Amino acid sequence: MSESNHRTIIVGGGMSGLTAAAYLSRAGNDVLLLEKNKQCGGLLNSFQRNGFSFDAGARSILNSGIIKPMLEELGIELELLVSPVSIGIENDVINLAPETSLDDYRKLLEKLYPESVEDVRKIISKIEGIIKDMAILYGIDNPNFKDMGDWDYLKKLLPWLGRFIFTLYRMNRKNEPVESYLGKLTSNQSLIDIIAQHFFKKTPTFFALGYFYAYTDYMYPKGGTGELSKAMVQKITELDGRIQTGTEITEVNPSEKEVKDKAGNSYSFDSLIWSADLKTLYRILDINDLDEKVTRRILKQKELLLSKRGCDSVYSLFVGVDMPLEAFSSISNGHFFYTPSKKGLGELHLSELDSLIENLETKSRDEILQWLDEYCRLTTYEISIPAFRDPALAPDGKTGLAISMLFEYDLMKKVKDADWYEEFRTQIENRMLDTLSDSVYPGLKDKVLFQLSSTPLSIASVAGSSEGAIVGWSYLSPVPVVHNLRKIGSSVKTPIPNVYQAGQWAYSPAGIPTAILTGWYAAKNVMKTRK
Repeated sequence: MSESNHRTIIVGGGMSGLTAAAYLSRAGNDVLLLEKNKQCGGLLNSFQRNGFSFDAGARSILNSGIIKPMLEELGIELELLVSPVSIGIENDVINLAPETSLDDYRKLLEKLYPESVEDVRKIISKIEGIIKDMAILYGIDNPNFKDMGDWDYLKKLLPWLGRFIFTLYRMNRKNEPVESYLGKLTSNQSLIDIIAQHFFKKTPTFFALGYFYAYTDYMYPKGGTGELSKAMVQKITELDGRIQTGTEITEVNPSEKEVKDKAGNSYSFDSLIWSADLKTLYRILDINDLDEKVTRRILKQKELLLSKRGCDSVYSLFVGVDMPLEAFSSISNGHFFYTPSKKGLGELHLSELDSLIENLETKSRDEILQWLDEYCRLTTYEISIPAFRDPALAPDGKTGLAISMLFEYDLMKKVKDADWYEEFRTQIENRMLDTLSDSVYPGLKDKVLFQLSSTPLSIASVAGSSEGAIVGWSYLSPVPVVHNLRKIGSSVKTPIPNVYQAGQWAYSPAGIPTAILTGWYAAKNVMKTRK
């Protein structure tokens, strides 16, 4: 066993951990970041296969008034390309632009659901209000990443603050699940589904419908989304911060102020920032020799967290096809949300899925595959074509596609326990390709050069997130962490002495900008403690 001393240890090399490490290193702190994988980035990374580049996690990046000013403040130069979005339903596709996106979306829905024209207009009116609030929320560079001595910035900030406070008030009033919110505006279940199934089950309304603002403000780092993580790693190294990959932490002992890795090495700390899965932290926590009151608070928090579940997961199929970019650019932009049928999922991904999972042992494979057939035909796909944004990301005359759909972790887990996981993966891949070949991309399946996929179990294993979650906690029950933007600064505190938390598990709903913010707040808390 070897031992290493560092004033601050950060566990988890996703965007929250990288942000915390960058700011602490810049302030001259002794920092060691420990990451269990061979490279940092977490759910923000890219990979290559046969000359094609794919984004394994996020397909685009939303600035949110955070990413650009953070990069500027840290002195990181990263070329960010425009990443326009398209939405398609059956045979109709619209390309979203800030000035016309809502009007085009309204016309699309009115065409598909002529019996619900008035309902469509009511819904679009509500989305329009949320978009206006989003424009206020993200309409100015976040003050945390700006010089308060900049008078030009202050002249923008002061009048913005009042609008920001009222926006937060309206935002918190739209916290009910998007499905029930839409249900108050229309009785057309297919219309509700076609909007709501873009998002995680029971997603808060403001967060869900606010995506119609995000769709027109996406960016794409040249070279792939993983370039953002790489740039952060490089900056931390330049600032003399230390990063150690391939190191899985298996024990946290706050009374001894040390963590231990899988190989038995121990690392001492003054402060610890946990930027990984929170359920894992409480499972491996050694609470011996702590004060009795502290122990009670920790056990209460542990019981709460372990009773909750991670949010929805995704199934992603990566394919290289022998088709030129022009074959796809004539259909959509490079970031494309496509639904093959206007029918909507209905209960297929709710009560029917719950029943399937609960009774999987008694179901035949044909019954399970029949459910899968229907799901793949009705669900919404997120399709990313990296070479649209950067042509260097695919060989000449060929195209790489990352095709994702929301998918249930528990179903994959039970199938694996039943010992037909690999066969089931093949069945899913084939149905995804069949669906797209029979609809928006005729003949796609016959042009596939290679294919590989990532399942919810893959995400759980690689990213380390409980239930393969990609944005933190499930919305099917009350989330166990801070979810009020005004209180985000307190989201990094834990009942564990000298331990802070950051990332998608610290604040809900989460995303890349939230991960950055929580990493920044955790770093500031550590600095404040030192002072």
